[in-house]
Amino acid sequence: MAKEMVIVLDFGGQYNQLIARRVRECHVYCEVHPYSLSLDKIKEMNPKGIIFTGGPNSVYLEESPKCDKEIFELGIPILGICYGSQLMAYMLGGKVSTAPVSEYGKTDVEVDTGSALFQNVQANTVCWMSHTDYISEMPEGFRSIGHTPVCPVAAMENPQRRLYATQFHPEVVHTREGKQMLSNFVFQVCGWTGDWKMESFVESTIAALREKIGDGKVLCALSGGVDSSVAAVLLARAVGRQLTCVFVDHGLLRKNEGDEVEAVFGPDGPYELNFIRVNAQQRFYQKLAGVTEPEQKRKIIGEEFIRVFEEEAKKIGKVDFLVQGTIYPDVIESGLNKSAVIKSHHNVGGLPDYVDFKEIVEPLRLLFKDEVRKAGLELGIPEYLVYRQPFPGPGLGIRIIGEVTEEKVRIVQDADFIYREEIAKAGLDKQLGQYFAALTNMRAVGVMGDFRTYDYAVALRAVETSDFMTAEAAEIPWEVLQKVMNRIVNEVKGVNRVMYDLTSKPPGTIEFE
Repeated sequence: MAKEMVIVLDFGGQYNQLIARRVRECHVYCEVHPYSLSLDKIKEMNPKGIIFTGGPNSVYLEESPKCDKEIFELGIPILGICYGSQLMAYMLGGKVSTAPVSEYGKTDVEVDTGSALFQNVQANTVCWMSHTDYISEMPEGFRSIGHTPVCPVAAMENPQRRLYATQFHPEVVHTREGKQMLSNFVFQVCGWTGDWKMESFVESTIAALREKIGDGKVLCALSGGVDSSVAAVLLARAVGRQLTCVFVDHGLLRKNEGDEVEAVFGPDGPYELNFIRVNAQQRFYQKLAGVTEPEQKRKIIGEEFIRVFEEEAKKIGKVDFLVQGTIYPDVIESGLNKSAVIKSHHNVGGLPDYVDFKEIVEPLRLLFKDEVRKAGLELGIPEYLVYRQPFPGPGLGIRIIGEVTEEKVRIVQDADFIYREEIAKAGLDKQLGQYFAALTNMRAVGVMGDFRTYDYAVALRAVETSDFMTAEAAEIPWEVLQKVMNRIVNEVKGVNRVMYDLTSKPPGTIEFE
């Protein structure tokens, strides 16, 4: 697919995905693989560069992860980061020791701007350090190209062998000029041109899908989220009405969401495909009646989704391929180099593993979320759908604390709609990682007009995050929160109190249940 490729070898670092994303931002295709990837496989893949990630271990311990030493003899440029830099030094005859002074966080680093790695970088730059070990002796042929007062080898190079290493993390935003450093490695050291473009991905993927599927029948569980929507459009472009999309409206979607999905993918939409909408709202409400425990609600919603989807699949008959909206973080987090499995219900509502199909099709399994959005725009999918907020498979079922009822769904739908509308009006919608309204199980006394009320409290949530593994509560301007509060209390029947959740993740989670 791509002529140029970099391989990221993962030694257990927390930023493995982030490194790959940063490289792809340079329009160079990048994949993450375990450090144990064989030399034969690396030669077969023919990368133009290799990056070693960080990791939590000390390289001098026998049990620490190590790659084949012959990797340094392949003639492929290598960049070692943090643990990767120490591994390079250790395996090539240098010495790694416990640092007299550990470094954590933002650190001033003096770099040699004459190095290819630091072209167009300030001589004194801020980098993100996180280490207790350090390179106390460099291998033969290397020279230091970066240092701090307590770390004499914050970066090193052997330009003849095209081997580079940084003790700090250039991939994180806290390293002020990290993007330039990675760009230098990509273009100056490896000599790439940057051929990883979304339009070429879309074109090549459609052609590959058309060839793979032939005249087979394809089934897609369409949630309305960006992943399943982009996957469905790719298949529609490839095989047209050989594709059937089943959209299960479980009554726990955001306001108007079911109609919006149908407007795009239904019979009046722009795409040539078969669309089936199953309005199963009452069926789900009945199953959830009286249930308050979060995990039980999740299981009921997932199980019922499977049953509804199974019933529709049987009506369709023999299916050759099942479409999954799996994206690259799913592949990495489920275990590198393992065969992808059908997602559990918290992602897509749950799919049966016994539908009669011969193969799973995952057209997005090489893309990160931001790349999926770019592909969606390239395919002409409406921007409001492409940039739709992340939404859990159980939907509002886990944004309603306690029992789920039709009345509570209406309340949270209306409150959430107002919140999202005002966030967009304030121009904050593209800046936030996730934001939504949830319905607490708390009722409070209030006064509206001359009358006493005893109604529900709505909680607003907004977070800033780069990876959704950690998150901080967003600082929404006070005037925006005030406007949202006024509108919700005045326009949403059954609510007389609005609160803003300041909890970070950890200790909290982004969702309420």
